[in-house]
Amino acid sequence: MYKKSAPLLFVAPYVVLFTVFIIVPVVMAMALSFTNFDAIQRPQFIGLLNFTNLFTQDLIFLQFVLPNAILFAVIVGPGGYALAFFIAWSLAQVNKGPRTVLALCMYTPSMTAGVAIAVLWQIIFLGNPQGYLNGLLINWGIITEPINFMVNADYILPIIIVVSLWSSMGVGFLAMLAGVLNVNPELYEAAAIDGVKSRLQEVFYITIPSMKPQMLFGAVMSIVGAFQAGAIGVALTGANPTPHYAGQLMVNHIDDYGFIRYEMGYASAVSIVLLGIIFGFSSMSRRVFKED
Repeated sequence: MYKKSAPLLFVAPYVVLFTVFIIVPVVMAMALSFTNFDAIQRPQFIGLLNFTNLFTQDLIFLQFVLPNAILFAVIVGPGGYALAFFIAWSLAQVNKGPRTVLALCMYTPSMTAGVAIAVLWQIIFLGNPQGYLNGLLINWGIITEPINFMVNADYILPIIIVVSLWSSMGVGFLAMLAGVLNVNPELYEAAAIDGVKSRLQEVFYITIPSMKPQMLFGAVMSIVGAFQAGAIGVALTGANPTPHYAGQLMVNHIDDYGFIRYEMGYASAVSIVLLGIIFGFSSMSRRVFKED
């Protein structure tokens, strides 16, 4: 321990923070998921009742939350992942100066999503003729009366998906960009000699196999981001639950029961289910992008 004191000191801050803000909350959530807890009185152990009610009695979860979450994750997860790789690969083809500026422009929405939603997207989907989208549709003669997009259940989830894709260029995108830029150029020269003739072949035979760690990191971040999304729907509609539960995702369901109804035990059970789903998809990604 004394000989390794320097490395341990460098690792210690991360270990402490990870333990306090990740491990301890996860363990507490697992424990509370088996209780009836209202955040005031002592938790009462009820076994698997929360999980039983979630999958047999909670019609909101079964009819709205789970289908919404699956549809959202299927589109935003792979869609955002593929888009992040395509943009990262495209930026790698331009010079360093413009590439830096464009990468910053792509990454910024993921940092300022809340501000951007409040300022930009609410104006675009405003439910009166002053809204940009309504104004365009009326001017083009497609509609005669403005559509209240953020109240109509047919539009809420598609809008949330579009906004989420727009703001999905996070750290996974930066990791992919770094991976593409660090591929050994000699591999492309050797591939050209061996018969690789198109850029598409270079991507599949050289680029992706050479950056599997970055692809794995991007996949995990995309999965986590897709299943943990929820703030965007609340910010756009200004309500939790969202109107008609049309944009209700699993995180919204957790917030609803945990911080509005104060049913902390039930909310913990939903969070454990969410953790299990994320872990399962992350394990699949690790198998796909493992080094061998």
